[in-house]
Amino acid sequence: MANWCSNTVVFEGEPEAIEQIQQLFKTMIEKQQQENCGQLPEFSDDTKGDWFFDIYQDDDVIGIFQYETKWSPNIEVVQKIAEHYKVDFVQEYAEVGNQIYGKATYSNGILDDVCLSDEDLEQYRYDEQTDRYYFENEEYESDCEILEILLSRKLAVL
Repeated sequence: MANWCSNTVVFEGEPEAIEQIQQLFKTMIEKQQQENCGQLPEFSDDTKGDWFFDIYQDDDVIGIFQYETKWSPNIEVVQKIAEHYKVDFVQEYAEVGNQIYGKATYSNGILDDVCLSDEDLEQYRYDEQTDRYYFENEEYESDCEILEILLSRKLAVL
């Protein structure tokens, strides 16, 4: 059974292109509901299994999609979508069970993917007895805020 990687992607570009991407994702959502399986854009030749699962979009928000992938983010497929429609994107992803947490940015044809390393993740610890995370002499109920702090710091030095 796969571990699920949570993804949020925000596409940015000409309104016509974003509308086309809206339609693409709407079609994939409909097919997913009918076929009950992961989806890819028709123009994708992906063979690695980077399908979109459980695609969700808030009705009032345009160009922002949330979905799941198996084990790791599907940055290459998202980049193909961006290239096809000539837009940029920011993709945030997390699969904490496999220690994957990062942010990919595609702008003006350049992809920049920044993710936390094992060294980054070793900066905090989990205590099973207290069911709490500890980072820089602070206590946290969840590691979400810690991961965001670590990623923000890593992005700031790039």
